[in-house]
Amino acid sequence: MLGRQLTEGMTKNTQNTTQSTRRTTENTQAAPATSEALTVLVTGATGRVGSRVAQAARAAGHEVRAASRSGAVRFDWYDPSTWADALRGADAAFLAYQPDVGAPGAADAVGAFARQAVELGVRHLVLLSARGEDQAHPTEAALAESGAARWTVVRASWFAQNFSEGPLADAMREGGELVFPGGEVLEPFIDARDIADVVLAVLAGGERYAGRILEVSGGRLLSFRDAVAEISAAAGREFGYVPVAAREYGAALTEFGVPDAEVEFLIELFETNLDGRNARVSDGVRDVLGRGPREFTDFVREAVASGTWKG
Repeated sequence: MLGRQLTEGMTKNTQNTTQSTRRTTENTQAAPATSEALTVLVTGATGRVGSRVAQAARAAGHEVRAASRSGAVRFDWYDPSTWADALRGADAAFLAYQPDVGAPGAADAVGAFARQAVELGVRHLVLLSARGEDQAHPTEAALAESGAARWTVVRASWFAQNFSEGPLADAMREGGELVFPGGEVLEPFIDARDIADVVLAVLAGGERYAGRILEVSGGRLLSFRDAVAEISAAAGREFGYVPVAAREYGAALTEFGVPDAEVEFLIELFETNLDGRNARVSDGVRDVLGRGPREFTDFVREAVASGTWKG
């Protein structure tokens, strides 16, 4: 999930890409239905995962409270005064902390939010976290220690949609190349729709997933170079991949206006999480949904059909 803290954190400071986050050509596969219709608070509802959680929840018959800093339901992790109104009356909540679940201050904020959710009667809290991100563990612990009757952590790999939405996709479209500190490390890129389906299945499963940490990923290991090559072949346009050092990339983020503290955090994250520790496939999607994860090739084909990488 390193893609979220980079692209969504970077987007927060540089550009608004949320209007194009959901492609109409996506064939959303519904999560297992629950017999109970829930009111689900979705934080980060304009993000890559949050938008798809909201979409999947509506498709499953739940009432969705889509919360964001600029939406109808106002919510800001940095403004606790917005939390109570968003939480009041919700049965469950999906937590997507910005800019990253392992960022400084995340544990305190998520812990305080979770405790308030418990006080207001929210029954199930699902936190989006990241595979292999040691920095996220305090935030996960804060959720577990909040007193929530049901809590679940979903640790995800890097999102496939980071190649099609947001600053990295913009750079590919405009400059014809992906400049990124990914080296030749392998990653099982996951379709954000699979994460959303897992979240909905967790909510439907109730006690079955209470107190559990689930790891989800795509089904095939690819390097960033491999991923760009697949996109090039399908799009009929040659894209390059330029690996750079984490600190060099951090300097570029600074030029984009990303705050120094956030840049330093991202550099640390790149240097640790992109060291090969996540070069493995997790079985969480199959364990929860009873099917394998969506193929990266299918994601690319659908994105090409929607004109994602046209210059």
